Amino acid sequence: MNAPVRDKTSPGDRKAAKRAFDKGGLFRLSRMLHAYLSAFAFLALIFFSATGILLNHPEWFDRYQPAERSATVTLSPAELAAAKASPDQARALAQIIARKTPLIGAYASGDLQGREALLRLEGPKGSSDIDVDLASGRSDVKTAQANLTAFIQDLHRGKNSGSAWRFVIDSAGYVVLALSLSGYVLFFSLRFRLKTSLVLTGVSLLALAAVALWLVP
Repeated sequence: MNAPVRDKTSPGDRKAAKRAFDKGGLFRLSRMLHAYLSAFAFLALIFFSATGILLNHPEWFDRYQPAERSATVTLSPAELAAAKASPDQARALAQIIARKTPLIGAYASGDLQGREALLRLEGPKGSSDIDVDLASGRSDVKTAQANLTAFIQDLHRGKNSGSAWRFVIDSAGYVVLALSLSGYVLFFSLRFRLKTSLVLTGVSLLALAAVALWLVP
C-alpha cells in the first residue's frame, strides 16, 4: 500500500499563493464592466461628440434668429412690497412675474437701480429679459426661444441647465472614464496586441500635447 503523498509546501508559501494577484479575475471584471457600461457610455459619447462639433462651428448658425415674444404684466402694491421685503428682491420679482406670464430660463441675474429693476433669466430653452417699474409695478417681458441646435449646444455645456442635467453630465463623465480605464486594463490581457496598443496610446498623447503646446494660440 502506497503511503499518502505529503504536501511539502510550507504554510508561508500557501499564504503567499493566496495573496498572489489574480490577473484573470481582474480581466474578467474589466470585461464585465466594459460590456455593461458601454450601453450608456456609447450614447453619451455620441451625444457629446456630435454637440461638440456643433460648438466648434458656430458660424453654421449665424443666420439663426430666435423666436421672440413680448408681454406686459402689472404687479400689485402687495406683490411689490413682498418682493422688496425679500432678501433677494430681484429673484423674488422674477418668481412673482413667472406666476403671471410664461418665462423661459432660470433666474440668472438682477439689477435694481432706483425705481427700475432689470432681470435676466437664461436656460438651454431660451432666455427672458424683464424691465420692472418698481413704482407702478409695470413689467415688460421679452422672451427669446432657442432653436433645437442652440438647445443641444447648451445641454453640451451644461449652461444654466439645472442640477438634474448637471448630474447627467457628471454621470456620463464617470461612466466614460470607467469604460476607458477598463478598456486599458483589457489591453494587458491581449498579449499579442499589447505592444501596438501602448505605442498607439503614446503616439496619441504626444500628438495631443504637441497640438496644445505649439499649435494653440
